[in-house]
Amino acid sequence: MQQSNTTTLSTVTGLMSQIAETGRDTLRGGYTRPVYSHAEIELRQWFIEQAQSRGLSVEQDGNGALWAWWDLPTGDRTDAVVTGSHLDSVPGGGPFDGPLGVASALTALDMLKSRVQERTRALAIVVFPEEEGSRFGVACLGTRMMTGAISLEKALNLRDQDGTTFADVARSNGLDTRLMGPDPTRLAHIGAFVELHVEQGLGLGELDHPVAIGGSILGHGRWRLSVTGQGNHAGTTLMAGRRDPMVAAAQMVVAIRNIAREQPHARATVGRIEPVPGGTNVIASAVNFWLDVRHPDDAITAALIQRIHDTALDLAASEGCELSLNQESLSPTVTFDATLTSRLQGPLTNAPVLDTGAGHDAGVLAAHVPSAMIFVRNPSGISHSPEEYVEDADAEIGAAALADALAGMLN
Repeated sequence: MQQSNTTTLSTVTGLMSQIAETGRDTLRGGYTRPVYSHAEIELRQWFIEQAQSRGLSVEQDGNGALWAWWDLPTGDRTDAVVTGSHLDSVPGGGPFDGPLGVASALTALDMLKSRVQERTRALAIVVFPEEEGSRFGVACLGTRMMTGAISLEKALNLRDQDGTTFADVARSNGLDTRLMGPDPTRLAHIGAFVELHVEQGLGLGELDHPVAIGGSILGHGRWRLSVTGQGNHAGTTLMAGRRDPMVAAAQMVVAIRNIAREQPHARATVGRIEPVPGGTNVIASAVNFWLDVRHPDDAITAALIQRIHDTALDLAASEGCELSLNQESLSPTVTFDATLTSRLQGPLTNAPVLDTGAGHDAGVLAAHVPSAMIFVRNPSGISHSPEEYVEDADAEIGAAALADALAGMLN
């Protein structure tokens, strides 16, 4: 990571180039930056340096979110305007998912400092931890803890793939678990939250427009399915005598695909499978896999999960196995604040309003504070992949759009 240089930080591309090697994944391609990994910690330090170089006051809240404040002379932070995003990534993710929003916020601040002479509201740039949920399995964990959308007990007992609890990781990174959890005081100081993010689809590409305003986020959730059978020797156990959870799990994955295909607008994904014990010459004793389901209608999401559960139970039984299904997170469909969205449409007169199937911290905050989103065109339409892409010109247009939106909110 390059050192801070305030003479080259007026562009999003300049900022993004500084972190271009941080967390690069030579095995998967793209970037792997799980929360509190070496790469993500390095990015957090980069953000602190960038904020401080701009004269911002930086603090870390009890849940590990970083807040960089452009304070009023009075120090009043009530009814503050907040923007920002996250710095963690999925395994082998693209460079823009998260960091684009942070770099754009810093660039927008540079613009605002030269344009806004007087203001009545403080501005904060925030970096939320574990937005992707790639380490501990729950997306938007930082905002869920802050808002109380997840119980502190459940959050602290989440485990990563190595079996390390979130509580232990938090403590090792300087957090006091006694200070974690719901933060109603901080929430009460947020007058509005606007998150800029790369679009994770082809909507803007098809409309041939560089930026859009977020309309809604599809309801979505994550479930863990555990199939248990009988572990045994791959060479001595005849096929007819097996209770193989891998066979049952494979049939479930195909069934999930077929069930989702039958429901218009549904999305169902199995992206992670872990056999136990995981040996090549071992019939697994158990298989755990994680399911992501999304649909605009929350009732249909619930019905899909019920159907998947019923089908999976039958498939497990047919292989002499057992099944358990546990919900890890669930977010209802979110429609962003109409007043705030309308306010963004003033300076962003030509920007279309687009819905998204991707979850965001703004979606969690929307139940508690006026929230909105700005999307920047991704011509590939691909995200959570090294092929995710944003043109330099579009990145700068996005930051300018964010600055325009924030400027009208500071008075």
